Parts: sequence; structure tokens; C-alpha cells
Amino acid sequence: MLEAIGVSAAVVAIAEIGDKTQLLAIVLAARFRKPLPIILGILAATLLNHAAAATLGYFVAEWLTGQVFQLVVGAAFIAMAAWALIPDKEDDGALSRSRGGVFLTTLVAFFLVEIGDKTQIATTLLAARFHQIVLVTIGTTIGMMAANVPAVFLGEAVTKVMPLKYVRLIAALIFAVMGALVIVANLT
Repeated sequence: MLEAIGVSAAVVAIAEIGDKTQLLAIVLAARFRKPLPIILGILAATLLNHAAAATLGYFVAEWLTGQVFQLVVGAAFIAMAAWALIPDKEDDGALSRSRGGVFLTTLVAFFLVEIGDKTQIATTLLAARFHQIVLVTIGTTIGMMAANVPAVFLGEAVTKVMPLKYVRLIAALIFAVMGALVIVANLT
């Protein structure tokens, strides 16, 4: 139980650093200067998005079982490692499409920008790996909040604490190790 939450939180928190949704959090904080509705919007969007992603991962794991599926999950984690090395670009186009308040703008922007993002795909894979919807959603949401709340409060300074190049390397290493562990466990 705690493993699913802890691993999910750690993987997503590290993967989120320097991600486009974290850049979006910085943009929203700079634009609106209202941290509470931004944080609540991020939380709501993440819960919705990651619950859907975890549900998908759970059901995919239900339908596709066995060693071949686990090897595919392991290979997908390794692919995520390669993807983690690619820098994201800031995308605030979603900001201009919403006319609601700060909370609604954040909710819509985060939900849309997170679709197909590394952390959403990681959530799907983690749910397939742990076969847990709620625990993985809790863990990945904790990870998203751990990475984005400081971004809201500290703005751009958060990305200057450690060069993003190194953060991406750490995230890639974690995904690669997870993928290798899944593959090795299913080959033995």
C-alpha cells in the first residue's frame, strides 16, 4: 500500500520538475499572484486527470496480463526515461482560452496541458504496475503538488535551485531503473 503511494509520489514529483505543467504553474503565479486558487485548481485538475489515467492503467492491466504485458510496461518505463531527457516548452496558450476566475483558469489549463504529458502517462503505467487506482492517484497527486506548490510560491526561482538538465537526468534514471526492475522481475 505505502509502496504504491510512495513510489508514485516520488516518480511524479521528480518527473514534474521542469515539466510544462510546472512552467504553467509559474506562469499562472506570475500572472495572477493569487496562490490559493491556483493551488486548488492544480489539485482539482490533477485529481481528475490522474484518476482517469490510473483507471485506464488499471483496466489495461486487467485485460492484458502475463509476462508479455509486464515486459511492455517495463519497456514503457524505459521509454519514459528517454522522454524525461527532452526539455518541455512553456505553453500558456491554454491561459488565453479560459475566461473564468483564477481557479477555473488553472483547472482548465492544467487539465488540458496534462493530457498526454509524461506525468499522466507515468500515472497510467504506475497503476498498471501496482494495480491500484486510488493509491496511485493519491501518490501521483502528492507528487504533483510537491513539485507545483513551491513553483506557485517561489515562481521562477524554483527552477534555478538545480539546473533542469540534472533534474531531467535524475527523472530519466528513475524511470529507467523502474523499467529495468519490472523487466528483470518478469524474465526470472
